[in-house]
Order: sequence, then C-alpha cells, then structure tokens
Amino acid sequence: MISAQDRRHAIELIDEAIAAGARKAQACAALGLSLRTVQRWRSQGAVTEDRRPSAQRPTPPNALSEAERAAVRAACHQPEHASLPPSQIVPRLADAGIYLASESTFYRLLRTEGAQHHRGRAKAPRAATSPPSHTATGPNQVWCWDITYLPGPVRGVFFYLYLILDLYSRKIVGWEVHSAENSEHASALVQRAVLAEGPLSRPLILHADNGSPQKGSTLLATLQHLGIMPSYSRPRVSDDNAYAELRIPTHRDHRFRLKVTADSDGT
Repeated sequence: MISAQDRRHAIELIDEAIAAGARKAQACAALGLSLRTVQRWRSQGAVTEDRRPSAQRPTPPNALSEAERAAVRAACHQPEHASLPPSQIVPRLADAGIYLASESTFYRLLRTEGAQHHRGRAKAPRAATSPPSHTATGPNQVWCWDITYLPGPVRGVFFYLYLILDLYSRKIVGWEVHSAENSEHASALVQRAVLAEGPLSRPLILHADNGSPQKGSTLLATLQHLGIMPSYSRPRVSDDNAYAELRIPTHRDHRFRLKVTADSDGT
C-alpha cells in the first residue's frame, strides 16, 4: 500500500513532467504506475488515501457463531480428545455422527485461542541442534573415522574399508579391510592405531557417524578403557563427518577418495 504522502509526491512529479512536455502515460510508467492507477487516485479531485485498512468487511455467511466456536473448544478439551490433534478429533466425531467444523477450522480456532500446542503421546518437536564442533590444535587430538564399501571380485560382493584420519595432520593413523562390518573389527583397529600413535597422554576425541559399528557396545567399551571420548554426527547429516566421509566407489572404480574440507588451521 502506498501512503497518501507518497501518492501526492508521485502526482507532483507526474504533473511536473507533463508541464515539461512529457506524455502522461510515459510519466506514469517512469514511476512504475499505470495510468488507470493515477486516475483512480485523483477520481475525487484530490489525492485520496488507501481505504483498504479502514474498509468495513462483512462477516462471511459461513463463519462460525460464538456457540459453534464454544462447541469446537469443548470438543478439543474433552478428556478423550485432550491428547489428540484435530486431524484425529474430527474423524472420531464424524464416526459418532457429529460434525462441528473442518480440520483446518479446528486448527485455526485453536491457534486463535492460544491453545495450539503439542497434542499427543509423541514427544514434542525439538529445535534444531547445532552440529558437533571440535578443534584440533595439534596431532592426535581429534580423530575421524568411517567405513566404506570396496567392490569385490563378484558383482554384489563387497569388502569394507575401515579408515581413521587425524583431523589436524590429515594423516591416516589406521586402516584395515575386512569382509564384514562390525564393532569388533573397529575396536581392534582403534587399539592398534592408539598403540602406533601413542596419544594416551593427550585428550583424544574419536568422531564418527551414527552407523551400528560406530556405536556398538564393543567399540564403546574399548573407547572407555582407552580414555577416548566418542563423538557422533547428527542423525541423517553426513556432512557432520565430512573430514572422513568416504565416498562409495562404483563397481568399475576400485579406488576410494577421501573428502577433506577442514580449514587450514585445523578447525
């Protein structure tokens, strides 16, 4: 909506352009206005204000009366409906031969009354959590690891590459290839990597995604015994483990590529 002051200013500019010899339609187009809009503004001789904010809008004929609104509120607050959303309340009322309003009207009325909150036995949705963040200022402080498929000699048969990467130095501190994917192999690999690097005198974090081998009880017991703190990506967010997220190779490509996107300072 254009205020009355802006309308008057636009009319003054248009009149000034017409006095200088410009055509009215071209002067209006230069301001992004149509000729019909300018004529409507001056229909009563003077520039009028926008009457839409103060317009009297009649109540729609299908609007709910106060009694009907009270019936909807009462239906939502009944003990058997107190934990149900309108998408379940309306069908249950329909099964009983009762129709008060549509589902969208139920939702709109509850929102207007300030009663649109979490309803049901499921947990209320939580706000998005920030991704895990770790900073490595030296080697053997943060390790990242992952498991990927390696094509076998027969189509459909795969081997599994276990690989641990040091976040700071980008050094591969441990890797093995197995025919199975489980936490026992991961536990043995972590122990051999720790013995090879000797980082027990420093704080160590092992970051991984949410795969079952990464969260297996055998691996968790090993990490607790070694004093290593496990860290995990958010569910269904592989970018949280982008430092060691291994891309799955094709059947014809027996090589694997390591995706490293850390900053130069190791963060």
